[in-house]
Amino acid sequence: TKYGCGIAQCGACTVHLGDVAMRSCMLPVSQVGNQKVTTIEGLSADGGHPVQQAWLAHDVAQCGYCQSGQIMNAAALLKANPNPDDAAIEAAMNGNICRCGTYVRIKAAIKTAANS
Repeated sequence: TKYGCGIAQCGACTVHLGDVAMRSCMLPVSQVGNQKVTTIEGLSADGGHPVQQAWLAHDVAQCGYCQSGQIMNAAALLKANPNPDDAAIEAAMNGNICRCGTYVRIKAAIKTAANS
C-alpha cells in the first residue's frame, strides 16, 4: 500500500475495509474495529487476482504511482458489481488519479477482469 497525497484526493492509498474501498490516509484505526483490512499485498499472494492479470494484459502501469489504489478500487467495484457498465466504472473510479493518463486502459482492464 502506498501513501500518496495524505488528504484522500488521489486514491493511491486505497485499501479494502471489509469489502469497501477506503482511502487509508484518512482512515483512523478506531474506525476499523474488528473489520478485515485488505491491502494490495493481501489481494492475491501471487498476483493472480483477475484485476491484476487484466492490468498486465492491458499494460496499464506506467509510473506506478496510482496502481495499488486503482487495482484495489477496481477489485472492490467488481466484487460489488461483477458486470459494470461504463458509467458504473467511471463513477467507481472517480477520484483515483492517474498521473500518466492511462484511464482508457484502466477501463479496458476492468472490463477484461469482469469478463474473466
